Amino acid sequence: MTPADLPNVELMLQSAMLAMVRPGAALLAAPVFGSTNVPIQLRLLLALALGMPAIGIGAIAVPATGLLSWPGLLLVAGEVVIGVTLGFALQMAVAATLIAGEAISNTMGLGFAMMVDPLSGTMNTTIGQFLTLLATTLFLAADGHLQLAASIADSYAALPVGNGLADRDAMTRVIEFGGAMFRAALSIAMPVAFALVVIQLIVGVIGRSAPAFNLMSVGLPATLLFGLILLAIALPAMADAIALLLGDALALTRALAGR
Repeated sequence: MTPADLPNVELMLQSAMLAMVRPGAALLAAPVFGSTNVPIQLRLLLALALGMPAIGIGAIAVPATGLLSWPGLLLVAGEVVIGVTLGFALQMAVAATLIAGEAISNTMGLGFAMMVDPLSGTMNTTIGQFLTLLATTLFLAADGHLQLAASIADSYAALPVGNGLADRDAMTRVIEFGGAMFRAALSIAMPVAFALVVIQLIVGVIGRSAPAFNLMSVGLPATLLFGLILLAIALPAMADAIALLLGDALALTRALAGR
């Protein structure tokens, strides 16, 4: 066996590293996988597992000058953009529930009650964290993580490495979905937030007509009580709205992957 017959180990390692970029960027931007609680080692293994089919079908082509060159860096940057776009579409859907929870918490008077979000490691309101965990549960129950993995694997056919980026129409759809995220957040929070605003108006009128009633001693407990009752009543409708939003996000991810 001559040295020419031996496999190029350096080329194989660079191909594996390049194959991990797109799945790694998608997992980092996506919900659940991008959580700070997920070990980096697990994300690396998942990225390698999702990138191996691209190596098998020959979709990975390392530049002749290697990855540590301008062509290689541009190739890696393009893969990062594609991966982040695939994962960020799902992250926006989960962020809509957080926005809705912020609106409900502020209306209920729970804006001061902050908790550490286990998914992002940041401080969020209690209702926002509750709706975020509900969205995460619905995402996993609908096999969203498996659909994301399938979209990443299929994206290599529609967007080959080094031969294409997300086109203008796809990026326009992502931007439009960002606007839809705020509309969805408003629709999720509206049933409870609007009723709480009406309750606050009633409490304000009562406090104005009967100054003996202290707004802090009467208004805040009443708002909290009615807020919890309204939240329990509206929870099925809110869950349906969240599931519909997640379905739209998964459809957008499939469209970006060319499925």
